[in-house]
Amino acid sequence: MKFGQALEEMEKGNKVCRAGWNGKGMYLYLASQLTDWCEPCIVMFTAQGKHQPGWLSSQADMLASDWEIFLPL
Repeated sequence: MKFGQALEEMEKGNKVCRAGWNGKGMYLYLASQLTDWCEPCIVMFTAQGKHQPGWLSSQADMLASDWEIFLPL
């Protein structure tokens, strides 16, 4: 799927990833409210098992068509 569709899936509560990512278990999700003073943001769950708020897409990410819903193994 395209990046816009991946954003729509995150808005539905789904986790998404790119098929071409090298890190195992990496995915993105939308954090609707981390704290009372924080606006919604995209969070990456990294290959190191950490949640990284504020993920920013590259042009390659935005133009890619290999986005998919993340399904844990």
